[in-house]
Amino acid sequence: QTALFNFQSLLLVILLTICTCAYVHQMFPAILDRNKTGLTGIFWKCARIGERLSPYISLCCVFMAVRPVPSLLDSSANEFAFPF
Repeated sequence: QTALFNFQSLLLVILLTICTCAYVHQMFPAILDRNKTGLTGIFWKCARIGERLSPYISLCCVFMAVRPVPSLLDSSANEFAFPF
């Protein structure tokens, strides 16, 4: 399945996009500030969301990181199991 059809994967992609855009905007603000409109304006908007809602975004990232941990302990779940 792709991230478009799996809701948890879609949320993860959105969170990673927001976090990456916020980081790039913090390190290199001119890159995103000159592209505020159009299709590339989505990344500028993601950076704004990441800057303004950073505590909530951080909590969501921690929740998404901890969520698959119980399935690591289950040997019958092959999706998140270690290969060894």
